[in-house]
Amino acid sequence: MRILRSGIRKLGRRPATYLTFGLLAGLLALIIIGVATSIGEGGPDPEAQVLLTFPAAYALILQFVIGLGGLFAVIFGANVAGSEWGWGTFKVAVARGESRSRYILMTFASVAAYLIVGILFSVLVGVAAAFIGANIAGIPTDGMTDTETLRDLPEQFARGWYVMTEQCAIGFAVATLARSQLAGIAIGIALYFGETFATIFLPDVVRYLPFNVASAALGSGGAFNGGGDGGPDPLSQGTAMILVAAWLFGSLLVAAVYAERAEITG
Repeated sequence: MRILRSGIRKLGRRPATYLTFGLLAGLLALIIIGVATSIGEGGPDPEAQVLLTFPAAYALILQFVIGLGGLFAVIFGANVAGSEWGWGTFKVAVARGESRSRYILMTFASVAAYLIVGILFSVLVGVAAAFIGANIAGIPTDGMTDTETLRDLPEQFARGWYVMTEQCAIGFAVATLARSQLAGIAIGIALYFGETFATIFLPDVVRYLPFNVASAALGSGGAFNGGGDGGPDPLSQGTAMILVAAWLFGSLLVAAVYAERAEITG
């Protein structure tokens, strides 16, 4: 617990923490306000206006945060893990007698804790932007207090955090193996988008890869193309949830084992 508390305090002082989730929240706010200001000027598509219509806006905002947030989670995990090697903090921890694997796992636990804060912050910013946008566009906001929708949000939030944690673990493990922030981020992003293109050539394999199973666990078809024609057959949501756990714990196991065996020099 001491390592976890230390990691949480450390991440709270890092600009990367605020930059990562600030960019996610800012992008969401810009999109929502853009939709609002375009109403009355020949757009937007009626389906886009749902983003300003409560209570449906709640689910759409959360879906946006979780969907795009997966990429931000990969970057955040890689950033934190890579900095442990680049800044020498991992070496210092080992020198003072900390267990290597425990230090790595507790560091990731602090990252996962900040994902909760980051998702919540981004959703709140999105809801505030949707409320402002609805008033700009003249759309009623009576649905904001819909109790049935609000009651379902915690489960959706927990499921979203679960899959984002898995995606974050991929970036974390890659950066640990690479011992570099930049390499970890670059490889993590390449893996994230690589699954999109691999769908064309290996559809039956891609549906079991980490980012596609994360998509399926959210009930979005299991592929970036939504499981449409030419894409892989979607996994069931239950199967996808199990595979998310497998990728999550597998990534952490790889990172912990590597940390135990890695030669620390300098």
